[in-house]
Amino acid sequence: MATSALERLKEAIEHLSPEEQQELMAHLKRQISGARPRRKWAEIAGKAPYPLAGEDAQEWVSHTRRQASHRRDRYHSGQPWKGSHGRLT
Repeated sequence: MATSALERLKEAIEHLSPEEQQELMAHLKRQISGARPRRKWAEIAGKAPYPLAGEDAQEWVSHTRRQASHRRDRYHSGQPWKGSHGRLT
């Protein structure tokens, strides 16, 4: 009689380390529940370089607001505004 896929998996699992078995169990639990793994903020805190996008957060906010104001002014005056990529926005 042919060995089922489940039986082959059970045999393969016996050769995994306890840590690998725990990882497999967590993976199966997520797969069955359909949930994505949750990350803790403590795991990712401080991982991104500062400034993240190459400029200070307040400078980015100010710059973005100035752009939006400029677009609104150009829109209300009937003139098209070209964005930084040369496209009409």
